[in-house]
Amino acid sequence: MRPVHFLFMALALATGVLLARRAQGRLPLSGLERMAVLLGGLIGAMAGAKLPFLFLDWAAFFSGAAWFADGKTILTGLVGGYLGVEVAKWSLDIRTSTGDSFLVPVATAIGIGRIGCFFGGCCYGLPTSLPWGVVFPSVDSLPRHPTQLYEAAFHFAAAGTGLLLERTEVLKGNRIRVYILVYALYRFFTEWLRPEARLYFGLTGYQLASLLIAALMAWLWHRGNKAPALSVQHESLP
Repeated sequence: MRPVHFLFMALALATGVLLARRAQGRLPLSGLERMAVLLGGLIGAMAGAKLPFLFLDWAAFFSGAAWFADGKTILTGLVGGYLGVEVAKWSLDIRTSTGDSFLVPVATAIGIGRIGCFFGGCCYGLPTSLPWGVVFPSVDSLPRHPTQLYEAAFHFAAAGTGLLLERTEVLKGNRIRVYILVYALYRFFTEWLRPEARLYFGLTGYQLASLLIAALMAWLWHRGNKAPALSVQHESLP
């Protein structure tokens, strides 16, 4: 990892943690509970981001080398972070909804991290003749889609939307699920701009994962919408 890339990754992590602590300070949780939820999300995100690459190299998986090698994906990292938070809440019997508090911190951190990918010369797109094509010298001399910046713009827009939603009741309790769902759809379509290997049905591994993640988040969103109604119906029974 290049120094500038590492610096942006460190900045992304620090920014995400600080924003998360600010957002969760408004939740009715103790300091220990907030710390547990945050650590659960961080550990889950890091494990989830590495998991697909660990499965591709079992020797490195068992030796532990794969955990320190390059190679990680935001797609499964987001799901891992989501599950990590849920495990932390389950272990401490926390019933408070915390998902909404992660939207702005996570989206902002990923946006910063993608800028680091741009300067690091990774996660680039296919060659293009568009005027904003960028040459990545470590790859070749062809102007390419700066897909890292496209994605940074997406996540910063999501963070801005999250800030606006904090003043409303729109999607309350489901915002992190909708964010992950929309991001999965974004990745599905923008994968056509990236030089990834096609696996099945002409789709990349990221596109197949995007479909699975989108379906999972849509189901969780649907279940989250039904839960309040079921609770009200139950309370109305004699």
